[in-house]
Amino acid sequence: MSQATRRPSRSDTSSDGDPEAAGETVLAVDNLQKTYGDGDDAVHAVDGVSFAVDRGEVVGVLGPNGAGKTTTIKSILGLVVPTAGTVEIAGVNAADDARAVYQHVGAMLEGARNTYWRLTVAENLRFFAALGGRDPDVARDRHERLLEQFNLADKADEPVNDLSRGQKQKVSLAATLARGTDVVFLDEPTLGLDVEASVELRRELRRLADEEDITIVLSSHDMDVVESVCDRVVILADGQVIADDPVEDLVGVFETQAYRVTVEGQVPGGVRTQLTDSYHTENWDVLEDRTRFDVTLADGDTLHGVLDVLQAADRQLLDVDGLEPDLEDVFLDVTGTAPGSDADEGGDGE
Repeated sequence: MSQATRRPSRSDTSSDGDPEAAGETVLAVDNLQKTYGDGDDAVHAVDGVSFAVDRGEVVGVLGPNGAGKTTTIKSILGLVVPTAGTVEIAGVNAADDARAVYQHVGAMLEGARNTYWRLTVAENLRFFAALGGRDPDVARDRHERLLEQFNLADKADEPVNDLSRGQKQKVSLAATLARGTDVVFLDEPTLGLDVEASVELRRELRRLADEEDITIVLSSHDMDVVESVCDRVVILADGQVIADDPVEDLVGVFETQAYRVTVEGQVPGGVRTQLTDSYHTENWDVLEDRTRFDVTLADGDTLHGVLDVLQAADRQLLDVDGLEPDLEDVFLDVTGTAPGSDADEGGDGE
């Protein structure tokens, strides 16, 4: 699991070492429900979702298609009226004072469609800052830093419509952050970004959380982004929360039962067939002087059994590495569905 940008849990301490600040809840969702239709035709897109997020925490909201992620996030943002339940942001009940809540929240949903393509990049940042009640002139330094951060400084005076898909995505992100809100919701923030821009975005999100105590809730099918950025993961399935744990705990609950084995020379066809029939093997890679493959052990199987087969075939063992499960493995185990799969259509139709 990537650790390049990970930091200690917000439950331990805040970025300035203040344990009291670390425990301040800025987003509280309690028994959120959204039902479409009545009677036998009713669809429970969100069915009693509850979770809380502390100031400066980065939380991933994950789930297979139709799990209720989009409906949950839109209900929190006030874009969908929930059937039941409450949402509080910065201590304000969203149903009682939506305008006050809006001052604390920024959101990027559905990628590049968040911006006005006829406006220039700089004009978009100024517009969205002003829309949130911020003086664009006062926020100028912040906007310049965002343009530099996303390598958009040389595009500041160009209409967004003239930019590439990846650049439009960057503008959407910059515009979302232009207001400097307490809480930011991001849907697939790295979509369309190249590798370098994606890495820079992860660093910026962690910096915003660590140094500015901004709370970030993101939804993404990119498990590497979730692992490297998030403190916690809330997993939804069938409109309900089925897991709410630190990323480290979700990955750590699984003991290593997968190994990458490397032996000298080539493995004879009969031995390979024996291993394949007896164990789950994959990723066979025959090199010039060695053979490498991955093996996943079922209950009751042992690595010694695999090595005994190789030893009987006079294949010298060169290396064995344990393969740690990543968040995608955990997601599949918990939900039975791979992230981004269409196997669970329904609910909010994601």
